[in-house]
Amino acid sequence: MERTQPAAKPLFSGPALQRLIWPLVGEQFLAVLTGMMDTVMVSNAGEAAVSAVSLVDSLNVLMINVFAALAAGGAIVVSQYLGMKDQKNANHAAKQLVFIIAVLGSVLGVVCALSRSPLLHFLFGSIDPVVMTDAEKYFFITALSYPFIAVYNAGAAIFRSMGNSKVSLKASLISNVVNIVGNGICIFGLGWGVVGAAIPTLISRILGAAILLVLLRSPMLQIRLTDWKAFQVRPDMIRRILGIGVPNGLENGMFQVGKILVQSLIATFGTVSIAANAVSNTLCTLPQIPAQAIGLSMTTVIGQCVGAKDYEQASHYTKKLSLLGVGCIVAISSVFILGAALAGIPFGLSEEAAALGVSIVRPYFILAALIWVLSFTFPNSLRAAGDVRFTMTVSLISMWIFRIGFSYLLAQYFGLEIYGVWCAMYIDWVVRVICFLLRYRGGRWKTKRLV
Repeated sequence: MERTQPAAKPLFSGPALQRLIWPLVGEQFLAVLTGMMDTVMVSNAGEAAVSAVSLVDSLNVLMINVFAALAAGGAIVVSQYLGMKDQKNANHAAKQLVFIIAVLGSVLGVVCALSRSPLLHFLFGSIDPVVMTDAEKYFFITALSYPFIAVYNAGAAIFRSMGNSKVSLKASLISNVVNIVGNGICIFGLGWGVVGAAIPTLISRILGAAILLVLLRSPMLQIRLTDWKAFQVRPDMIRRILGIGVPNGLENGMFQVGKILVQSLIATFGTVSIAANAVSNTLCTLPQIPAQAIGLSMTTVIGQCVGAKDYEQASHYTKKLSLLGVGCIVAISSVFILGAALAGIPFGLSEEAAALGVSIVRPYFILAALIWVLSFTFPNSLRAAGDVRFTMTVSLISMWIFRIGFSYLLAQYFGLEIYGVWCAMYIDWVVRVICFLLRYRGGRWKTKRLV
């Protein structure tokens, strides 16, 4: 990529970027911690409970990613309005985002809670009956949290669009403390197993959403969610939000659907493979946390640059943030490569499952250090500019052909089982990198401004 210099008056100074990024790192870590603590603490109830939480969390992550993607779409619109210095429309866009995402979260929560049994049997019908029973209990309770996850994501995205990520970090910290304490009481104290993991998760998500909604009423903010009695649906604004949020949400949602389909394939390999895969997935998310946070910051930074029609700064910050992401993931992955054998100890796996997990995660950390950022962090710059249809198309085609298709080909036809699934994922990454780099160098993303 060609070398560019920022304008004389950068939209984001170094300290401003740090104030935006590092709280996001903490927030992303806490987001991962919620699911991780459920897995770690419920392991006290046995591998069947761990497997049940893992399978259901693949569905929960699907929903969380859909809500986060829609919220990011709204944040991009808000950021571009702020880049234009149009605070009035930025406020309107924020309200429309909260409204539409709350409605969607409520509908999906009710549908999933009521259809939990047929849905889980359709996706994971071949699993052990004990695992299925625990999965149904855990899914019902966590599905009730979907409206609150949705609203929390919208609130966090609005704060990010203002360059303020500390608030959502604090809300996430409070929520996670409640979740961990609740897990300790309900799992270890009351012996409720997967139900004891699910109830504190629901309570913590309600609390997180409530905190952000209250704080967004502050008169000191650029964007304020007040005077809801005068609220009116703005179809034009919703179309702008959905114009980027739907492709973004479809991309993230279908990506998670693909992971669920792959998860159902792994379920046919037995409880040992399910448990090893669950723990491996949890461990492998940790090096990604700073890079994911940097990707979220791109929504604000590149969105405001594009809103101000300053593509020189957009290019500069894309490269700067991508290199920062690479440095972070290389550093953390290096630590995990050396300590992979010890990392599985807190999860209470059997010796067989632990050995399988170690053999999975070591090559993952090496390859993640090389190409993960260009596969997932870097394209957020294209999305923030409004070039979401291209990123969606590439992601969907690559996922269905390489991640899913090759998973079945390598795992079943070539008999590689769980190793084939992970190899297919690496092939998917490489294809994404090639497509996104070519798009960026071609410059078409500079013509996709939304407002």
